[in-house]
Amino acid sequence: MKKLFFSSILLLAVCLTSVGQIEFTPERKLRYAEQIIESYYVDRIDTAKVVTEAIVAMLKTLDPHSTYSSPEETRELTEPLDGNFSGIGIRFQMNNDTLYVIESVAGGPSEKVGILPGDRIISCNDTVISGVKMKNNGIMKVLRGPKGTIAALKVLRKGNPQLLEFRVERDNIPIYSVEATYMINDSVGYISVSRFAEATAEEVAEAMGKLKKKGMRHLILDLTDNGGGYMRPATDISDMFLRRGDLVVYTESPKNGTAEYITQKNGSFLAGRVVVMVNQYSASASEILSGALQDNDRAVIVGRRTFGKGLVQRPFPFPDGSMMRLTVSRYHTPSGRCIQKPYVDGDDESYQLDMINRYNSGEFTNADSIHHFADSLLFHTRRLKRPVYGGGGIMPDRFVPIDTTMYSTYYRDLIAKGAVNNFTVDYVDANRSKIKSAYPTEESYIAGFTVTPEIMQGLIDRGTADGVTYDEAQFRRSEPMLRAIVKGLVGRDLYDQSVYSRVVSPLDPTFAAAVEIINSPALYNSYLTPKE
Repeated sequence: MKKLFFSSILLLAVCLTSVGQIEFTPERKLRYAEQIIESYYVDRIDTAKVVTEAIVAMLKTLDPHSTYSSPEETRELTEPLDGNFSGIGIRFQMNNDTLYVIESVAGGPSEKVGILPGDRIISCNDTVISGVKMKNNGIMKVLRGPKGTIAALKVLRKGNPQLLEFRVERDNIPIYSVEATYMINDSVGYISVSRFAEATAEEVAEAMGKLKKKGMRHLILDLTDNGGGYMRPATDISDMFLRRGDLVVYTESPKNGTAEYITQKNGSFLAGRVVVMVNQYSASASEILSGALQDNDRAVIVGRRTFGKGLVQRPFPFPDGSMMRLTVSRYHTPSGRCIQKPYVDGDDESYQLDMINRYNSGEFTNADSIHHFADSLLFHTRRLKRPVYGGGGIMPDRFVPIDTTMYSTYYRDLIAKGAVNNFTVDYVDANRSKIKSAYPTEESYIAGFTVTPEIMQGLIDRGTADGVTYDEAQFRRSEPMLRAIVKGLVGRDLYDQSVYSRVVSPLDPTFAAAVEIINSPALYNSYLTPKE
């Protein structure tokens, strides 16, 4: 037996020596390593796991955005961008460990069978959901399923002691990118975009059409906290604001060359003022869009320097449903700026800490902390030759610092513990018909509904019950924001998603700056004036 073992080792050594006489490439070395492990490792191995770990390890030596995802992770990544999923069509929240229906999607499967806001879903297909501390991703796995399959629901409805049973046939449920659309005043419209998915450009075009009918002549486009998505919707939206022949974005790669995206026709919104809101979490496609409008002198960018994600990933799917997303090129704005912030291959930790470092350096609170650029980072816009700077991300034309005046640890703990959401769910449940009767439209609600001291005391009591110790001084500091959030959440649950933005946005300094600029032609034009 011992002779056999050493003979095997000798044979392997001879094989490796013979291989060494031909070119022993890294690819051959990797294959041989896998064969050696499979043939001689002391215990039985999971070959698929070894190969997966090898792929993950290889990608970790590259840039921070080249990644591998399992089949389940791949589905979770692509579903929000594909624009729909198959499910029962509800928006829900866990309240006191109970699944509480906030809204049934209009025209969706649940609405068709009579599921109402305020209903508690106890179980689905004999799987108990409420009262078992199931996490949101587990709940979604139970409620979602292939189109045409049946979700048998047991539902508890307020005022009815008996469980109701519903058979809901799952269907495709749209995922929307436009979260809010409304008129700020008689001439200024507002559109908030949360992601760049397959249908985002169509959603934006539809929203703009509705606003134009209401008299919109100028637009605030909110891309704050928008982490990006697909490139094509960003270029399609850029088309709406630019002229035929304008450069939107280009990619560069030593292996794949340069590719440019140039508008093919005049956009549908060329005359009105445009202000784009961004912050440090605006990334990727958000940076393509804001960079295109800034470099073509078509919009004023307001907020804070964007994330700086300018690496182009190409998906390489595997037959088992897993996927490798490999960086193949870099995005550049029309002026030539590379959107990607600096990084070191294989050093993911430093890259992940960049946001904390930017905060600690004062970048989010002080414009002067980032206005020191090397001459090599100076670029100029295409029409007016205004100076813009590279170095990663899109630098706004108007810097707006983070506002911490209403922030407190008490506010943080109320939000983190879910006390605010849980309180508003209970409040809506107890007062739904009363509020809707007093305020039949969202306009009347926004104008007339008041968050009373009694309501705020209810929030304080809920926080105490959830383990948040009341602090009078901190509460007073955060009270204006808490009042707005409570009113916004109640209005969102009773009327429309846009109500939350309409109520809470006026307290956002970036929003206030955007409104100030777009309402003043002189101030707006001052940002779009060539600098000497």
